[in-house]
Amino acid sequence: MTYSFLSLNITLDESDLCFPSLNNSCRRMSRSQLEAAILFTLLSSIALITMVLNLLVIISISHFRQLHTTTNLLLLSLAVADFLVGFPQMLFQIFQTRGCWILGEIACTMYFFCGFLAVSVSVGNMVLISIDRYVAICDPMLYPTKVTMKRVQFSIYLCWIFSALHASWILRDILKQPGRHSSCYGDCIAIINFAEGLVDLIATFFAPFIIITVLYMRVFVVAVSQARAMRSHVTSVTQQHPTVTAQKSEIKAAKTLGILVVVFILCSCPYYCFTVAAESNLLTSSSGVVELWLIYFNSCLNPVIYAFCYPWFRKSIKFIVTLQILQPGSCEANIL
Repeated sequence: MTYSFLSLNITLDESDLCFPSLNNSCRRMSRSQLEAAILFTLLSSIALITMVLNLLVIISISHFRQLHTTTNLLLLSLAVADFLVGFPQMLFQIFQTRGCWILGEIACTMYFFCGFLAVSVSVGNMVLISIDRYVAICDPMLYPTKVTMKRVQFSIYLCWIFSALHASWILRDILKQPGRHSSCYGDCIAIINFAEGLVDLIATFFAPFIIITVLYMRVFVVAVSQARAMRSHVTSVTQQHPTVTAQKSEIKAAKTLGILVVVFILCSCPYYCFTVAAESNLLTSSSGVVELWLIYFNSCLNPVIYAFCYPWFRKSIKFIVTLQILQPGSCEANIL
């Protein structure tokens, strides 16, 4: 009877295991079919939208010659980084909705490496874009000589190299020994100590946030002063709608600053607050899934913020959707 009782318990428990045939298997998360279906649909939709939007940006800037500018080159690098967040990062994360990692230790290591790389590159490109806009607005006469194609390409290369080194240093332990932090089969986890967590917090949140905020505050001040100067000029020359012109410039500058900073804070701050709380043992590691997906969601919003504001992007979408880009000479089309 004792043997039969034990066998019954094992049979019941096996249904909750990621790998029932292995003794050291992790347990699945208990979710209803409806909850699992809703979660899978939501996360898959976010991943698909992220990949499609960023892929449209990549195709547009790469294909049309009119878009081969220094600013658009930064947008292209940002779109590539954000596309990597959609694929494979978001797709890999969907595999863990039931709490089971089925792709092996090597794939788990690459998942964390690509995650740190893509997010770091995405943030780095945001900083480069803010510098580009700062020079363009605050020093427009010297912009063509200061911001050249070669300098932008070199900056992008440095951004990717630094991000790769940053990810390698943060994850050096599991890169040497994949799966060293896993407590059971079907687990994918990386333990980051306080030093690495502090460096990551400064390098990918505090420092970029300060740089972007300072630069765009300066851009905002200059834009407002230019709008006021334009209003004074229009008033002295003509009385036709001077206030409207000034208000539009001020509102546009305010929206640019507000969208960039607020979205960055909303998407990044919860994750890094969770990181600090987890280091202080105030939260368990399993409670950071929502915060992680929120910072991933920023990669879905970036093409909306940086690309959908440009009229050329809407025109290029029409060329892509209608397959006009397959026609000979379509790369020379006028979409500006």
